[in-house]
Amino acid sequence: MPDGTMPAPILDVEGVTLQYKTKDHLVTATYRVGFQVHRADRYVLLGPSGCGKSTLLKGVAGFMRPVEGTMRLNGQEILEPGPDRMMVFQEFDQLLPWKTVEQNVMFPMLCAGKHPKAEARERARRFIDKVNLTKFRDVYPHMLSGGMKQRVAIARAMAMEPAILLMDEPYAALDALTRRKMQEELLELWDDVRFTVLFVTHSIEEAIIVGSRILVLSPHPGRVKAELNCHQFDHTTQGGADFQALHRKIHDMLFAERIEEEKANHG
Repeated sequence: MPDGTMPAPILDVEGVTLQYKTKDHLVTATYRVGFQVHRADRYVLLGPSGCGKSTLLKGVAGFMRPVEGTMRLNGQEILEPGPDRMMVFQEFDQLLPWKTVEQNVMFPMLCAGKHPKAEARERARRFIDKVNLTKFRDVYPHMLSGGMKQRVAIARAMAMEPAILLMDEPYAALDALTRRKMQEELLELWDDVRFTVLFVTHSIEEAIIVGSRILVLSPHPGRVKAELNCHQFDHTTQGGADFQALHRKIHDMLFAERIEEEKANHG
């Protein structure tokens, strides 16, 4: 910026506490969490199971309201879901089974009235091509592998040109080779489009590879432990000393309490 100031963040989460009810309890999922996501960030929420990662994503999506703090997207408080946030889930069955790949990608654009049909079709084809599924444009979901369904879901989300793409452990159910391929394809797509993504995972390795920045959360209820830069890493640097040092640093952060307990028990 000419005056030396940082551009305003796309997403500004400030002091957010999120709670939800179970049958017997009121659960505090996160406690006073704050972070900012800027344009073209690959921002990763990392932490152990139950630390509130997915709950934070639901809050950003507009499905939950904070009991404390605020969430703002492009300066506007998030009060409800909207087409400026598109979500990609872990489950493969997020496509309409009676619609083809192309029709699935067109569907939200037509529902939102964002583009006329011909333009929606052209956009759908462009993003289907970007995720390397052009040959499967007229195929129905039941004929696709899990990884291919996930790519359709990403194409559908990207075609809406959301302000931010929300991804909730999208590769957790995939085998190791498919998972790696999907991570590589996501980074290639990001190189091409430079979209903004908020990505949830409990895998340290995936966080470092996929992310440009990582927010490390404590065990339940989730609190901010650290924010780390990792934009210099990808699959090609995975075996390097710097990658392994960051992996160890994050591991020790996540498991600090357990490590201290073990030291005390063996002392």
